[in-house]
Amino acid sequence: MVALVIAEHDNASLKGSTHHTVTAAIQCGGDVHILVAGSNCGAAAAQAAATAGVTKVLVADAPHHADGLAENVAEQILGLAASYSHILAPATAYGKNILPRVAAKLDVAQISEITKVDSPDTFERPIYAGNAIATVQSSDKIKVITVRTTGFDSAAAEGGSAATEAIGAVADSGKSTFVGRELAKSDRPELTAAKIIVSGGRGMGSGDNFKILEPLADKLNAAMGASRAAVDAGYVPNDWQVGQTGKIVAPSLYIAVGISGAIQHLAGMKDSKTIVAINKDPEAPIFSVADYGIVGDLFEVVPELVKQLG
Repeated sequence: MVALVIAEHDNASLKGSTHHTVTAAIQCGGDVHILVAGSNCGAAAAQAAATAGVTKVLVADAPHHADGLAENVAEQILGLAASYSHILAPATAYGKNILPRVAAKLDVAQISEITKVDSPDTFERPIYAGNAIATVQSSDKIKVITVRTTGFDSAAAEGGSAATEAIGAVADSGKSTFVGRELAKSDRPELTAAKIIVSGGRGMGSGDNFKILEPLADKLNAAMGASRAAVDAGYVPNDWQVGQTGKIVAPSLYIAVGISGAIQHLAGMKDSKTIVAINKDPEAPIFSVADYGIVGDLFEVVPELVKQLG
């Protein structure tokens, strides 16, 4: 058995999601190869080769791979698929855009957002917003899998010495063109990679009130997040959203402020190592998953917490 991991990268470096996906691939058994499809992506390929557990890196370098257009990357994968028992990508917007196309062309069932590998053909994945875990066994010759990265520890970023092989890039499909990308810039850690997250909900009352959380996030060097209710109310940008329809996170510490704990939000953060909830409603569902809870007015509790942190 040989597994192929589809690298998510920006041509200069690998995204952390790729390392988590490599961990899942290793657990499938057999060798692990990484496909780096990009343009002038030598630096990303070098990082892939240095990843522990990887035996080979395939590099498809072409101008039309520069922006990871799904039509082109999927065709690149399809040209290699026959050599692999498993094809894996992170369950991010990147992976979710590419692998369904691959599964459809291969006429196999995609196995989505796995959180555990039980055996080379059996996997676990959350369903019903994480309230149940389904065990899925596949008899397909090629398993096409997206990996929920919070379910797997990151593979070592260094320590490997995989061989790198340049492969011919497929022709540009011409079906789509890259128009532009708007990147949210912040001095804070990236939400899905942060070890500590401070999130606010509808209870914050307004976008201006989110400023109350900034000193706490600064003290802890934390990323800032929000519930869907806060995002829908226009308090904060969409890219702050944590939950089933937002970003799935599992930091070492998650502080939920003014968040009631709707099931969709819990699905996105309940795997956090330690959860602290601050809410004035003692019956709020968030307390059912919290390791530590404070029942009180967030406008009093948060400043006092910042004060105690010195």
